[in-house]
Amino acid sequence: MPTPLSVDEFRNSKGAEYGPSDWMKVDQDRINLFADATGDHQFIHVDPEGAKNTPFGTTIAHGFLSLSLLVPLISEITPLPENKKMGVNYGLNKLRFLQPVKVDSEIRVKSKVLDVVEKRPGQFLTTTEVTLEIKGEKTPALIAEWLGMTFVDT
Repeated sequence: MPTPLSVDEFRNSKGAEYGPSDWMKVDQDRINLFADATGDHQFIHVDPEGAKNTPFGTTIAHGFLSLSLLVPLISEITPLPENKKMGVNYGLNKLRFLQPVKVDSEIRVKSKVLDVVEKRPGQFLTTTEVTLEIKGEKTPALIAEWLGMTFVDT
């Protein structure tokens, strides 16, 4: 876990780059659990035999599974303000899935703070570019411009 920032350091963190995170393996169990949670049981995700006959040659993680894994990975690398009360997902400005994450691949993230705006006292909207890399691949799995709202005690 990164060392917390003062509120002033957090407020002025535009341009800061963080990461990469540790590698995380995306195995078939994780993919199957996501399929069960979302009801998306398309064969390219859950049927290893059927997926052998696709251009991928194996099962792949759901795009939204890959996106959801940003949460634990980004928390490894992104320092937050010391007085943080809570943070909430505020959405995405941009999202591009560039390459599928094949089963048993390892992924990690790196990020760059694009903007930090204090919307109200103690309420900061951050815009962060997050890149999800796949070990051994030149092309990332995805690039997202992610919005987060962080609340701090003032």
